[in-house]
Amino acid sequence: MRRRFRRAAVVVTAGFLGWYLVFVGLAAFARGFMARTVAGSVNVALLLGLLQFASTFALTWGYLVYARRRLDPLAGELR
Repeated sequence: MRRRFRRAAVVVTAGFLGWYLVFVGLAAFARGFMARTVAGSVNVALLLGLLQFASTFALTWGYLVYARRRLDPLAGELR
């Protein structure tokens, strides 16, 4: 159970930190790209910033599904 939890936690954390560091790196070093207009007054930076929130909720939801399917049955067996 610890191995499954640790593997899931590392994968989710690495995915989120990687995505976040890409966003910060683009904001710091690719200002021209981030300033490109996508639609109306929405630029790439705003779109990627909103995707940060969406990805946070998606990763949380994915982890909850994983925990219910894989970790909770093992915890039940231990009890």
